[in-house]
Amino acid sequence: MPRTDANAPTVVERAAGRLGELALRSTGDHYEVISNGVFLMDTRNGESERLLARLALRDAPPGARVLIGGLGVGFSLAEALRSGRLERVTVVEIEPKVIEWGRRYLASFSGDALSDPRVEIANEDVATWLGRNQQLFDAICLDVDNGPAWTVADANMALYSDQGLALLHDRLKPGGTLTVWSAAEAPGFADRLRLAFDRAEVAHVPAPRGEPDVVYVASRRRGPQN
Repeated sequence: MPRTDANAPTVVERAAGRLGELALRSTGDHYEVISNGVFLMDTRNGESERLLARLALRDAPPGARVLIGGLGVGFSLAEALRSGRLERVTVVEIEPKVIEWGRRYLASFSGDALSDPRVEIANEDVATWLGRNQQLFDAICLDVDNGPAWTVADANMALYSDQGLALLHDRLKPGGTLTVWSAAEAPGFADRLRLAFDRAEVAHVPAPRGEPDVVYVASRRRGPQN
């Protein structure tokens, strides 16, 4: 009989998503999400996704309200909930299946973060949600697609455009911080952040394979009262 590899990916579930086909695969003790045949995320590491939340909340005041755009496998959400500064976090995720998988298969990787009473979920496109909600946040963590350098879904590019950055700026409170996750360095993106915000920096996180993950950090100037 032919030998089988216990670590070979196994499709757990496949579904039609709002931005194309989604597949959840298991590999050994871990899971990975595939979008339109392209690897999107997995549960193996999560260091850069956790850093995304830590940097966003680094200068946040007590009782902070946080927006997370893109649930992923829940690493950023779990890290935000560990912060003593957080009061409420809103997670905006366009794909219903990603939310369902987060509650079911992936719950152990986030410490069942979606069941935390401080969490509210909006099953919607992030740019659309931001456009119709006037709520302001102390921190916004953006982990949509593979970041500004390369998106699997063309529709996600709008969020990283100059208009998208202006909208994100306007949804931050004075002194608030935006963090943006990227699977690789995005040429020119840091310069565009510096034009749209008052301060920007770049953090590189070594990845087990390939280029380092990148976390972009941008801040809005505090108001005169601060």
